[in-house]
Amino acid sequence: MKEFSFRKKPIFTPEYDKNFFPVSLGNREYRKALEGKKTEEVIIALERENGLVSVFRTEVFKEGRRDDNLIYIERLLKTLLWLKGGSKVFFSGPGYLGEHLKNEYRHGGEREFDAVLMGKIYGFEFNVVITDRSGIPAENEGTRQIGGHLGGCRIGFDAGGSDRKVSAVVDGVAIYSEEVEWQPKLSEDPQYQYDGILDSMRTAASKMERVDAIGISAAGVYIDNEVRASSLFIKVPTGLFDARVRRIFFDIANEMGGIPFEIANDGDVTALAGAMSLNETGILGIAMGTSEAGGYVNKEGLITGWLNELAFVPLDYNAGAMVDEWAGDIGCGVKYLSQDGVIKLAENAGIEFREGLSPAGKLRIVQEMMDSGEIKAIRIFEGIGCYLGYAVAYYAEFYDIDHVLILGRVTSGPGGTLIVDKARLVLENEFPELSGKIKISMPDEKARRVGQSVAAASLPEIK
Repeated sequence: MKEFSFRKKPIFTPEYDKNFFPVSLGNREYRKALEGKKTEEVIIALERENGLVSVFRTEVFKEGRRDDNLIYIERLLKTLLWLKGGSKVFFSGPGYLGEHLKNEYRHGGEREFDAVLMGKIYGFEFNVVITDRSGIPAENEGTRQIGGHLGGCRIGFDAGGSDRKVSAVVDGVAIYSEEVEWQPKLSEDPQYQYDGILDSMRTAASKMERVDAIGISAAGVYIDNEVRASSLFIKVPTGLFDARVRRIFFDIANEMGGIPFEIANDGDVTALAGAMSLNETGILGIAMGTSEAGGYVNKEGLITGWLNELAFVPLDYNAGAMVDEWAGDIGCGVKYLSQDGVIKLAENAGIEFREGLSPAGKLRIVQEMMDSGEIKAIRIFEGIGCYLGYAVAYYAEFYDIDHVLILGRVTSGPGGTLIVDKARLVLENEFPELSGKIKISMPDEKARRVGQSVAAASLPEIK
């Protein structure tokens, strides 16, 4: 990727990532430069399941700044795809921009990963349609109620990439919770994941007199309780994925005795946990663990049906940013607001980890250093806070946010407090118009560790 020209030095820069170039700042400078210039409208519409359509409008330079227009629009489409989802993109605007997107998001293009995965998620081959304003479909968003059902004996399960958490919940109270480390992202055989999930559920079931429902929070994309895409099964071959993974939770529920179940993306469950604990709406939940997950509860207390896959959303315009091994892209959230982000900064700081140590183990070492007050660890978690502050400002361009709630193993211990404090400073100094509107907070330590599984337990409605 070429370097975006509209670079402004951030007020706050991570100590161990001095080249960080926030997308939120770059876009703001780009839009400022448009003022008084000849511009051309760009309209992007994304069509997904059941005829749902999201529409986004922006402006680009009509004359000159061709490379900057290309970067701005490509990163914008990448953002919209992973925030909202879609298997068909309608583009109205300068022809060369449409052709660029068509070329990038195709088999053999730079963004082949995104195109293929969107097609896999929605069951249709992904394509970009170049049209004019009259060819842009009308916006058609959808919302639905999620969770909040607390009666009965329930299992709440949270499937993370480094650990799995389960709770036995009786009438809204967790009577038992446990957390087990595992490494599903390394297994080519989904039997490993199947056995681990089933073991956790059986353990929780043994703590209650009966099980009325199972609620599941998991990284990935889930439609009609089917697994459409998930990093938990990243090593599983395509054929085996279709045969064993797509309906894996149906198989597990049947093994448990045909118990009703509901599964939701872990980011949506994070937002649900916030809505339940804070009794508020307009909440963006960010789970910072093995990866970065996002979820959103709107002002009406409903979820939107958007993907909210923040791990793939660009946060950094730095052309030399770290590559995400799965997507083959740079500057995206997975390498910033996750344990990978902590490990990246730690290695930049000169911290050496024992060979063969798991990512969760590396994070734990940095957190132990933080517990001891070591300055490198302090700077690392402050750096994550910098990332978070600039990321929230970018997310606010697409979500109507009153509250950002962060969860996940990265926020455990005193490092979590540093992350929130630094993010608040970023908003206060760089985006004062947002600082007075958006609150950033964490739940207490216990809720941070097992809050996902407890909120997940409330997903199914017992009929």
